[in-house]
Amino acid sequence: MTITGTAAGVPFTALPPATDGPAPLVVSWHMLDAPRTDAAFAAALPMAGVPAWRVHLGMPMCGARMVDGSLDAIIALARQDPLLNFMAPFVNQAAAEFPAALAALREQLPVDGGSVHLLGASLGGAVALEVLTGGAVPVRSAALVNPAVRIRSAIGMVAGLAGREYAWSAESDAVAAALDFVARAGEIGEASPLLIVSGEHDDANLRADAAELVAALRSRRLRADVVTVEGLGHALADEPGLEPAPPSPAARAVDAVLTEWFSEQVTGDAIT
Repeated sequence: MTITGTAAGVPFTALPPATDGPAPLVVSWHMLDAPRTDAAFAAALPMAGVPAWRVHLGMPMCGARMVDGSLDAIIALARQDPLLNFMAPFVNQAAAEFPAALAALREQLPVDGGSVHLLGASLGGAVALEVLTGGAVPVRSAALVNPAVRIRSAIGMVAGLAGREYAWSAESDAVAAALDFVARAGEIGEASPLLIVSGEHDDANLRADAAELVAALRSRRLRADVVTVEGLGHALADEPGLEPAPPSPAARAVDAVLTEWFSEQVTGDAIT
């Protein structure tokens, strides 16, 4: 049974495990491409075989938090400044509101009190990395799908909304540096193995950044893996990606990879 609600003001869609009693917790942040709401993301990647609660959080101004029920406000922000008004604030807000949302989820759902597992896709991947490196919440493992590992590399994917090439400044350079998780790979702890699922046809820069992050972690002898899914582009669902829909073949392939990964992690069998 799917459960919907809010946790410290953050909307969520929760999928319970098949077993009763307290269970581990996997928390996700969706992409801003399709599927771009927590409900749609839960339908695309249900991970039904994982013996854990899978709780999909809504990103700022998405889903139940959309302004006037449309994407117009988000598009307007992206046109003003794709980095300073759109991407960076979304990542920072979603990461900042997570500790309170996690505490509220633990009050509402029968989840255990241990470390959480994180999942993020595209810009949601940057949120998961910000939480992972921030250290405010203990993280047992993380998986990313077509993530924005370096926010600078993702600018080109939204800059077209402004109709002009992005004009970098000292401020935007500093913001992009703070959201460069290859440079911040040293902040990822030894107890948090990482999996990156990369679409064969995803943006070339995003794929290169993902490979660099994995290499940086492996250089520290940490567990980091990357899996390429054939036929997958950047998005995981068809437009508009607002409502739950049957998963595409590519999304089912991603779901299978994530199900295997998180099943291993939550049962404590992972080698770190």
